[in-house]
Amino acid sequence: MKYLTNYSILLGIGITLLAFGCEQNQKAEAQSFETPNSANKRDISEAKADVKLDEIMLPENFKIDVWAADIPNAREMAISEEGVVFVGTRQEGNVYAVIDENGDGKADTKFILAEDLQMPNGVAYKDGDLYVAEVSRIIRFKDILNNLNDPKYEIVYDEYPTETHHGWKFIDFGPDGMLYVPVGAPCNICESEDEIFASITRMDVNSSNPTPEVYVHGVRNSVGFDWDPKTGDMWFTDNGRDMLGDDVPNCELNHITKAGQHFGYPYWHEGTVKDPEFGDKGGPASDYVAPAAKMGAHVAPLGMRFYQGDMFPSEYKNKVIIAKHGSWNRSKKSGYVLTSLNVDGSTASGEQDFATGWLDVEAQEAWGRPVDVQELKDGSLLISDDMAGVIYRVTYSAN
Repeated sequence: MKYLTNYSILLGIGITLLAFGCEQNQKAEAQSFETPNSANKRDISEAKADVKLDEIMLPENFKIDVWAADIPNAREMAISEEGVVFVGTRQEGNVYAVIDENGDGKADTKFILAEDLQMPNGVAYKDGDLYVAEVSRIIRFKDILNNLNDPKYEIVYDEYPTETHHGWKFIDFGPDGMLYVPVGAPCNICESEDEIFASITRMDVNSSNPTPEVYVHGVRNSVGFDWDPKTGDMWFTDNGRDMLGDDVPNCELNHITKAGQHFGYPYWHEGTVKDPEFGDKGGPASDYVAPAAKMGAHVAPLGMRFYQGDMFPSEYKNKVIIAKHGSWNRSKKSGYVLTSLNVDGSTASGEQDFATGWLDVEAQEAWGRPVDVQELKDGSLLISDDMAGVIYRVTYSAN
């Protein structure tokens, strides 16, 4: 394990809020966060991105730019109140802090907070501390903004399963203050004796002995979730099994209404498709929670957020925006887009494409794969792309 330090450099932090006008007659805020040089700081202000932004199609009056380049394998993102964007990776083993130092709407700096971690896909920020999920453990960087130049971590919990198949994790804190941590199935399709597999767990990280409890069951591989700001209910994406053909089963958007619910895996998929190998071992389809929305086969829905900002038109308020990472073994590729859905209570409907173009459909070649979405304080939307190694920023202007 590598720990990154500088040599007796003291970190001074200046925070400046710069105002700029939004064409919607709404005032947005561009945040800046200034940091001194240190051994683990990299200037990315001139970094080049191998992307094709002119191929990205958005609704009218929306615009996409590269917010940060040179962020290899960018996966889940978490944002501090000051606008510092923390980024996990799956393949690189690194964790980054990415910063817009001058408030011009593009990142200038990245700090390498850790290297050689095991699939540190998941990141979450709370009360000044950064939490990172590896395959088998949760680690914490305390008071991270005052220690960007000398990051050290402590182990919160290190007894999650060590299986790497679906072992990478997406994490976040719920309204109850608990840290939610999925544990994927250690296979394409199987029935595990240990109930912690194919589940979403939660834990109290402030406990003297943090221990995960299984919150819901039957979740094959969730790599994205959020809470409805109107009801407080948790919603999550789930990736369907492979090897049942190009069009079966659908990936899912699911709605949790109480602890202990079971969402069907490995017995039932998309609510009505009985698994040919394990279906007879389970109960009838009515025993399990059916998805609130079917997302398409093999599209790999990952990060999702309820949009809460004021930059986008009012019809986007409370919509769910989902990153579909894209298929890996479908004969004709699917996914590689962002979509939006309306959520009303337990109903999700009206899915529409929000951003497309990472996949050349005719050539069947992709140049990017969206992973996660996060909202900046000004209401613009960040999108991570682990294939292109960038973070995009989507803005809206009525003119």
